[in-house]
Formats: sequence, C-alpha cells, structure tokens
Amino acid sequence: MKKDLLKDMREGANLSRTEQIELVLKLSLPAIFAQISTIIMQYIDASMVGSLGSAASASIGIVSTTTWLIGGLAGAVGVGFTVGIAHAIGAGDDKGARRYVKTGFLTVICFALILMLIGILIHKELPVWMGGDESVLENAANYFLVYSFTLPLMQINHVGSGMLECSGNMKLPSVLNVISCFLDVVFNMFFIYPTRTVNILGDAITIPGFDLGVLGAALGTLCAVACGSIAILLSVLAFSDKLHLRRGERGLLSFGKWIETIKVSLPVMASSLIMGSAYVVSTRIVSPLGNVAISANSFAITAESLCYMPGYGIAHAATTLVGQAKGAGRFDQEKSLARLSIAAGMLIMVCTGVLLYIFAPQMIGIMTPDKEIRELGTAILRIEAFAEPMFGASIVCEGVFRGLGRTIIPSALNLISMWFVRLPLSALAAHYMGLKGVWIVMCGELIFRGLIFIIAERREFRNKA
Repeated sequence: MKKDLLKDMREGANLSRTEQIELVLKLSLPAIFAQISTIIMQYIDASMVGSLGSAASASIGIVSTTTWLIGGLAGAVGVGFTVGIAHAIGAGDDKGARRYVKTGFLTVICFALILMLIGILIHKELPVWMGGDESVLENAANYFLVYSFTLPLMQINHVGSGMLECSGNMKLPSVLNVISCFLDVVFNMFFIYPTRTVNILGDAITIPGFDLGVLGAALGTLCAVACGSIAILLSVLAFSDKLHLRRGERGLLSFGKWIETIKVSLPVMASSLIMGSAYVVSTRIVSPLGNVAISANSFAITAESLCYMPGYGIAHAATTLVGQAKGAGRFDQEKSLARLSIAAGMLIMVCTGVLLYIFAPQMIGIMTPDKEIRELGTAILRIEAFAEPMFGASIVCEGVFRGLGRTIIPSALNLISMWFVRLPLSALAAHYMGLKGVWIVMCGELIFRGLIFIIAERREFRNKA
C-alpha cells in the first residue's frame, strides 16, 4: 500500500528529506497542472476575442484589472476559513474543520453578493473612469456587468477548491478546474461568433452561434463557472472524505472563532485591495498610450501568467503542508517543507522564464493577428522573463505565510513593493519610454519583491526557533 505521507507527518513521523520532496511534489503537481490548463484555456479565450480586432481586446483589457481587484477581494475573504481547515485537520479535529466549511460558505457568499451589487451599480461608469476610448465603452461596460453577476458563483468555486486543497485533496479541484476551463471555451464558441459552417474531415458542419462578441465571452465564462461551482459544492458537501456534511451534525463556528478567522482573512483582503488597486492604477497609466498598448499589455499579462501560474500551484501546496504541520505542532516540518516549497517554486520559474524569453513571439501570436500588437507584446514579455525566479519566490513565500496564519506580513510587503516602488516609477517610465518602460519597472519591482519576501520568511522561522 502507498504511504500517506501527509497523514504520517500529522501523526508525528519524522519524514526524510526524500519523503518531504515527494510530499511537496505530490501536492504541487496537480495544482500546477490545473493552473497551466487554466492559462491555456485563457489563451484560447483571448485568441477568440483577439480575432474580433484590437478594439474588442481593449474593451476587456480596460476593465480586466478591476475584475482582478474585485475577484481578489472575493477570494481573500475565504482564506481564513481554508487555513482554519488545514489547522483543524492537522490537529485531528475533523468535526471542527466541517464547522469552518459551513460558516465559510455562508460568509463568502454574502460578501460576494455585496460585491456583485457594487459591480452592477458602477458597470457603466467604470470604462470611462479607466480612460477607455469611445470605441470600447459599451462592450467594456457589458462585459463587466456580466462579470459582476458571475461573482457569487466564482466565490463558491474559489473557496470550495481551497477547502478541498487544505484537506489534502489537491487532485479533485484541479480536475474540476480543468473541466470548467474547457467548458468556457466551448460556451464561447457558441456565444461569441455567429452561426457558421466549418469543414471537419471533409464534412461541412454548421455550428450555431449568437454573434455576441465581447458580451458572448462574458456569458461563456458565466455558464462555465456555474457548472464548476455546482461540481465544487457537491465535492465538498457530499463527497469529501473529511469535510462532507454528516446527518445530525449541526453547528457553525462560535462568534469569537468567526472573528478570529476573519482576522486572518482581513490582511489577505487588504493585500488584494493593495495589489488589485495597484493594477487598476497601472491600467490607468497605460491607457493613454492607446488601444495597441492596452491590448499588448493585456495579452502579455495573459501570456506571462502561463509562466508564473506553476508558482501559484506550489504556493497552494505550501499553504496546505505548512498549515497542517502547524496544526499538528510540527515546527521542524513547517520550516523544512516551507524551504523546499520555495526552492521548488524558484527552480520551476527559472525554467518557465527561459521558455518565456524563447517563445514570446509565438505566445503573443496565438492571441492576436495584429502585427503591431505582436511586436510590442513580444518585446515586453522578453523584459519580464528575467524576473520570473524571484517572482516565484514571492508567490510561494506568500503561500507559506498563509499556512502559518501570518497573513499580515505579505500584505505589508506587497504594499511597499507595489505602491512605493512599482507605481511611481511606472508613471515616470510610461511618460518617457512608453509601455516598454512600464514593463522594465515591473521586472525590477518583482525582483525586489522576491528578495524582501525571502528575507521576511527567514526572519519568521528564526524568531519561531
């Protein structure tokens, strides 16, 4: 029988370095695969919209950073509950973990409904506030309106996946995430384009379509996320070995415990607000440079995400490993697993950075036929390639801090790095060097961010010793 290394660690076994590496890889690989699959589907998604022209691409790009801000806030509120699940399971308190599940779902859905209402109220004005050209305002507003209605479903998907991961099940949310992304592309095929005839293996096949363009892309995502959220809910509440609801087992977290959990989430929400609002300001800095710059910036961000998403997969694994080790009182394992996770994140992003530099033209070319956008996108991607290893360090370090329940530290570091380094320098660089200058600053800031995260992680474990 295969050994359950995570269970052995919780129960006090001293894992060898080889077993620790195996455990990090075992939990990381499914999450990495899911993140990469998500980005591949986003590539296809972006190429579908990109085929409609630069104005269509810019209409999504102009509001994309605001969707990151709101989506980040929605996801952040659930972090305290997922970390609580990891600690409870690490301590052998499965019943307590199920209290986090029930209370967590109720809390995050209520919060997402509030954000949805705010999004509905501001959807028409937002593209104007972001400095969008007249040609993109209507499409951008419609896209953001549909996105706002998607928020509660996205929140169920996000927090449910986190709950499964922190219980030690990394494979199921990864598989469901891949399926959801595939469905997004399928729905987009019907919603974005008009009814058309295509030739498949010599046969002419008519594919029905609604010809909704940018609005169709938003509706496709809504339908895919709805399917994913239903699957995640069933997986957590009915089929999860440790988290599924038991007949006759009632009770939510006490008010005091709920407040403690929210205190863990609040710094993550602050960090999401810090980062998300900074991305919004970054878009405002780029938008005066024109639709080509907006589109190249948006496509390059999507392309780069293929390189750093593996880092987020390892970060998810680090949160689970460190969180369960902390709940089990295994300080020695906390430190060792944290260091191995950070090293793995940096190593894999050295590799993805090299690939990003080499294949930048192809990565941008997939998403747009526009020569000017492709040339500018290629140039800025190659600038960013040099930052990937240190970016990976900051991503995984943040996952380690979440597992420890020390969420205020990454929030403070993100504030310093984004608002006191990237944004002031980006504003200057955009004025004198255009979009390339903005990405040179971004590269330098990510290297700086990785350094300060590594220093903070070292100090954290030194103080705990």
